[in-house]
Amino acid sequence: MDKVLSNKWIIALYVLPSLLLVLGLIYIPIVLTGYYGLTKWDGIGAKEFIGLDNYLELMGDRLFWESAFHSLLLAVFSALSLLVYLAVALLLAGRIKGSNLLRKIYLVPMLLSSVAIAQLWLKIYHPTNGILTSALEFIGFTNTPAWLAEPAYVLPALFVPILWQYAGFYILIYYSALKNIPSSLEEAARIDGANPLQIALRIKVPLIAEVFKVTVVLAVVGSLKYFDLIYVMTNGGPNGASEVMASYMYRIAFKGFNFGYGSAIGFFLLLICLVVTWLIRKWTAAKETIEYS
Repeated sequence: MDKVLSNKWIIALYVLPSLLLVLGLIYIPIVLTGYYGLTKWDGIGAKEFIGLDNYLELMGDRLFWESAFHSLLLAVFSALSLLVYLAVALLLAGRIKGSNLLRKIYLVPMLLSSVAIAQLWLKIYHPTNGILTSALEFIGFTNTPAWLAEPAYVLPALFVPILWQYAGFYILIYYSALKNIPSSLEEAARIDGANPLQIALRIKVPLIAEVFKVTVVLAVVGSLKYFDLIYVMTNGGPNGASEVMASYMYRIAFKGFNFGYGSAIGFFLLLICLVVTWLIRKWTAAKETIEYS
């Protein structure tokens, strides 16, 4: 085995299939998208090279920047929701009664497709016989809004199922990280007189700080490019009030048959995600890493 692993040609042979997949499925499409953004193209006919015109138009596109603002709001809410997920994971890792059942319940949304979740919440938000409207009317509220049809309510109404959809994913990550912390550290803290809150905030949370940083990147970048549930539930409406960058790109490219401009939006979205990832990693960079054994 050592002889095989010392042969560079054999190593290259093993790496080649995965390298070709990465090139073919990720890097080559990225390059092509950037190139298509430099053209005027309807997706069928010949491409006309127009240079940076699409990108310059994008800079002054009010609808795009409104959709970018909506994506940013979703990213902020997603990042803040991680604190709730972390708190739930701390409770579950604290050996509370029924924690095994609760973990399974939180994972249920992960088993459903985004389309199924969208259909479920469409029923919940139905303006006449939805569960939410019926519950509010039962406790005395009148003139309940049409949650997905009014610009003032549509974004918060969409954020709820999106955050619910990924709750189990992040809770599971935090729970796994917390369970890997040696119990001896918690026992030593108890002997020193620390209460459960102090143990959680001063011992457990700092020890999984690196995991938390990774989840911040996942949540923010995932929110910036989020598409499917919003498209099924509102299609960016009403009147663009729930449009996000990915849905705007889809509408321009696949409904407006403007693949050149749509590609420019997609490539710019990639750049935004890269810059945001770099900023988060730089902002959360620790001077020292807390380790335990």
